[in-house]
Amino acid sequence: MFAAAAAGISFATVGALAAYAGQAEGLHGNGSALRDFGVVKGLESSSTQDIDAATAAANPLKLATLARGLDARVLTAGNAAPNLDMMALWPVDHPTHLLACNEQGPAQSGVQRIDLATGVAETIVTGTQSCDPLHITPWGTVIFGEETTTGHVYELIDPLSVTNATLDRVTGLASTGKIVQRPALGAIAFEGLGILPNGVTYYGDELGPINGAPGGSYYKFVPSYPFAGGAPIGTLADSPYAGGSISVLKIGQGTNTGQGMAQGIATWLPMTPAPGTGSLRPGASAVRATGFYRPEDLTLDLRRLDLGDVRFCGNNTGREEARYYGEAICVTDGTLASATAGTSTPEVQILVPGSPEINMPDNIEYQPGRGNWIVHEDGDTEFVRPHNNDLWSCLDDRGDEDLQSDGCLRIASLNDLGSEWTGGFFDPTGQHFYVSIQHNKTGFGVVLDITGWR
Repeated sequence: MFAAAAAGISFATVGALAAYAGQAEGLHGNGSALRDFGVVKGLESSSTQDIDAATAAANPLKLATLARGLDARVLTAGNAAPNLDMMALWPVDHPTHLLACNEQGPAQSGVQRIDLATGVAETIVTGTQSCDPLHITPWGTVIFGEETTTGHVYELIDPLSVTNATLDRVTGLASTGKIVQRPALGAIAFEGLGILPNGVTYYGDELGPINGAPGGSYYKFVPSYPFAGGAPIGTLADSPYAGGSISVLKIGQGTNTGQGMAQGIATWLPMTPAPGTGSLRPGASAVRATGFYRPEDLTLDLRRLDLGDVRFCGNNTGREEARYYGEAICVTDGTLASATAGTSTPEVQILVPGSPEINMPDNIEYQPGRGNWIVHEDGDTEFVRPHNNDLWSCLDDRGDEDLQSDGCLRIASLNDLGSEWTGGFFDPTGQHFYVSIQHNKTGFGVVLDITGWR
């Protein structure tokens, strides 16, 4: 096992800063890297290194090259599950552990608990299929979901007291009463989950278009009994996810809807999960909801939420071999009160259009304090050119004439052509970025803690 010890990553020599720009701003110069992105200098290009398994296993830090000014330590490597995806710190106030989904089959670990001090991983639950999203709820529980056609969301309470629990995907039952399935959210391929303080939740279906049928839709869950705030709940029966209503996003006005209408004013249309399976796809199809190319992760705009408004941004991954590079979109949904009451008018706009440089975006994370968006690439690197997947820090739109990001900076690149960045998230300070390097050559889970933002 590689000890979770602090260590800096050496930096590749880079030339002038390379950035993807919004329509109005043009390229950022090096003088603005510190001001806008909190790093001394960005990476000029993707890494073309492809280190061998022995090198990666001996020092997992060599899996990545970071922008100048950033450092990293290995949080875990050696005994964690191999396909760690989304993660969260636990307990929220004084974290001692990292909780992580493992994106494998029911026979492998589904959710793991990783000690922050030692990097040792323990399995909390097995039985999930492609466990991907994992978050801490405002009411003090853990939710995790499955990124598969028949995926469900599950809710866990008191995660430090559960070890080696088993889960039956068919019945939805677990070997402990501290884990329950949440059929009220339906069944789809879950990845992104944006949870408002009262339990209203936004999520997408990781589905691509097939034979003319639309891709995955975006959904909104409104609990029957929203969380009113205060202390964490005492039992899972008190969770807002015990019951509620679901609606699906349809872009357009009146009869001006359908293929080609993927931005602008929209509507949330009520729908019901399919009897028996709980699938949301038949209902979305019946109301001709808007489809996207593989909606992946999404995250809330915390600055807007502090002002009482609702906005979330998410990635549609696209398909590199078809030269569709995906995009990051943002959805506004009125105020917290109107979003909950069903009186909001949602609107969808592109934040970051994809390109050969920002390619097949997967995970996305909001950086507290700075307000930037961290976009993770999950490109099929063999289809276009031999290059590694990158991390990008993207500015929000700052009120110029377009609505798109005012510039993105490459802040990290992998040195393993078969791997991807995934599950990255910030601690509340916006200074620690925990991120998984999935499918890496070591064959085991690697999580980095990246720091150094100025």
